[in-house]
Amino acid sequence: MEPPSRSQTPRGWHSRGYLPHLDGGNIAQTATFRLHDSLPETVLRLLTKELETMPEARASVERRKRIEGYLGAGIGHCWLARPDIAKVVENALLQFHNERYWLEVWVIMPNHVPALFTPMAGHDVCGIVHSWKSYTSTVANRLLGRSGAFWFPDYYDRFIRTERHLVCAVEYIEVNPVVAGRCKRPEDWRHGSARFRRSTLLRAACQRNM
Repeated sequence: MEPPSRSQTPRGWHSRGYLPHLDGGNIAQTATFRLHDSLPETVLRLLTKELETMPEARASVERRKRIEGYLGAGIGHCWLARPDIAKVVENALLQFHNERYWLEVWVIMPNHVPALFTPMAGHDVCGIVHSWKSYTSTVANRLLGRSGAFWFPDYYDRFIRTERHLVCAVEYIEVNPVVAGRCKRPEDWRHGSARFRRSTLLRAACQRNM
């Protein structure tokens, strides 16, 4: 089933003061948001200094790769490793699937969340990610008995350019916990689309055989 077409005019490129973002309308996009302490400011400053002599395009790609490597190492409190908090985030992602967006794949890592989805009419990537973060930060802080920043203010996003890019994005997201050495197969990870899809298929198969 294909996601419905988008009727309103996309916002295009915009920024909230941290990173540039693209609201491309009815286009599949990846977005990664992370816990506020998952990447120390000292690391970011060092990274910026190391890449300042590179051409802008190359530096952007290299910056993304290195940041993803740091996130995979599990820096910070890693509150998302708690099953109850991971479940809160996963439920939030699934809550408005096929209503505000078409959710393709996702995985809840200990300190960050990458997801691939297509916004539907009347919704954009910025608003969707904001709603996920706003709701989950409130619930997670209550579960943790704390207050203050839970998520880093901004997020990273990329729009899907080709069918090949889509396939690579799906694989990259779902294989995150395997690459990080946290499980052997994507479907072994407790909170992610690979396991969710496998469980859904198994339930459907069981119902057919009843």
